[in-house]
Amino acid sequence: MSATVLVLISLLSLVTAYFTYGSFIARRLHLSNKNATPAHTRTDGVDYVPTSAPVLLGHHFASIAGASPIVGPIIAVTFGWIPAILWILLGGIFFGSVHDFTSLVASVRHQGRSIGDVIEEYIGVTGKRLFILFSFATLVLVVGVFTDIVARTFVSIPSVATSSALFLLLAVIFGFSVYRMKLPLLPTSVAGVVVLFACVWLGMEFPIYLGYDAWVYILLAYIFVAAVTPLWILLQPRDYLNSFLLYAVLLGGIIGLVVTNPDIKMEGFGGLYNENLGYMFPILFVTIACGAISGFHSLVASGTTSKQLNRETDAKLVGYGGMLIEVLLAVLALISVMVLTRGEYEPLMKEHGPVYIFAHGIGRFLTTLGFSEHTGITFVSLAVSAFALTSLDTCTRLMRFLFQEFFESRSRPDNVLHTNRFIGTGVAVFLGGALTLSGQFSQVWPIFGSANQLLAALALLAVAVWLSRKGMKNWFVVVPMVFMFAVTTTALATLLAKNFAIQNWALAIMALLLLLLSVVLLYRAVTVLRKPVHDRSTETGAGE
Repeated sequence: MSATVLVLISLLSLVTAYFTYGSFIARRLHLSNKNATPAHTRTDGVDYVPTSAPVLLGHHFASIAGASPIVGPIIAVTFGWIPAILWILLGGIFFGSVHDFTSLVASVRHQGRSIGDVIEEYIGVTGKRLFILFSFATLVLVVGVFTDIVARTFVSIPSVATSSALFLLLAVIFGFSVYRMKLPLLPTSVAGVVVLFACVWLGMEFPIYLGYDAWVYILLAYIFVAAVTPLWILLQPRDYLNSFLLYAVLLGGIIGLVVTNPDIKMEGFGGLYNENLGYMFPILFVTIACGAISGFHSLVASGTTSKQLNRETDAKLVGYGGMLIEVLLAVLALISVMVLTRGEYEPLMKEHGPVYIFAHGIGRFLTTLGFSEHTGITFVSLAVSAFALTSLDTCTRLMRFLFQEFFESRSRPDNVLHTNRFIGTGVAVFLGGALTLSGQFSQVWPIFGSANQLLAALALLAVAVWLSRKGMKNWFVVVPMVFMFAVTTTALATLLAKNFAIQNWALAIMALLLLLLSVVLLYRAVTVLRKPVHDRSTETGAGE
């Protein structure tokens, strides 16, 4: 089978899904531009900033993408490309995009508050705090790991460091040009993209050489500043411009793939069990996370994106459409390894890892467009690294939001831990930096996939309860919620048994705690769902 046929089928499926199932979900959510969004009702110039749909799509897409939709499919192809592509497409269309879209709308309808706050309103204060603690702990791990990844990338590819620094300067100039000088978005974007690609070239010409520890401390200082700086100055324009890098990778990769028209060499089905990973269920569905469904996306949607949505109807493009673009990236990542035989794939994975395979695969496709293989590989590597940095500072900002929400109190609304954004940011940076410098994050990383997917199940649970209490149909979130709970509980039970047997108590205890968390929240949610709609005694968390 030709890889070109597969990518064209995937494209047609995603476009069709956007105009059919995406529109169906939008109708069920009763989107209306008559409803003022939090970006307008709570504008503060820092977090709540009305943003045009194309710019917000770039910010949201850049924040949720990162390296995960590349890494997951390339690892999971060991089970064969057929189950991998089916989960990416079906999961992305019916699970992931619905999860992102509904999380965004639920947050917008609750004045830009997080999924944790939605849980508080309908399940109770205890449920909210359990969710926030779990989310915060998960993001500490993400910050620790991504700080390490970016620092090591800067050391090994110094040109990436230069380009990233120039990107930041460009973003600030772009932000002031659009928001303060009121320059038109289209010509300013064209100029920004031209300069963006010039930054890539300057990075290759003038690399910055620093050691690992120096980059870690610089990155920690940067993410602190980025998390407290008004969105329009740095994060939003930087993410918007960076999204064009990945758009270029997607477009160039697909065109190069069609021109090259390589055959698929990897076997379609690699068996139900792999001695390194385990059984296909649930490992396949945990390994391919961001390319199909990811709980981290609900934190982005309800953390930063909902506070910038200009009109309710923009939620379909940003939430549902943004996830479909990520699905396309996952498909491209999968195809980059499907053109290899298993004999070629396994040594490359062992020696270099998935990002290397992706960069070399797409780099070879780009040669058909006139680029040298070296230039193509370097460009793809720079794009992936830029998105890893984007995920890093977005995580830090989300941790700040979660910290402030955890200490929110109706009796003490002026609580400094709730109102001061610098304290929460400092705690987030300290914990993430401590994990990076300890070097211990690799020991708990195996559980991250399960934690991330459990987060998705909990977000869908919160949306399901919200829709139910509003008397709205919710089956389109209940079905993926039930499946994700089945996946994560099975995965966590497997991890618990495995690590208990080898006396790895840290991972065993973490798996047990996550299992208990899911059971408690699920029980409380079912209790609420069984109550008549008019009985709202549990919706305010009264009595807790």
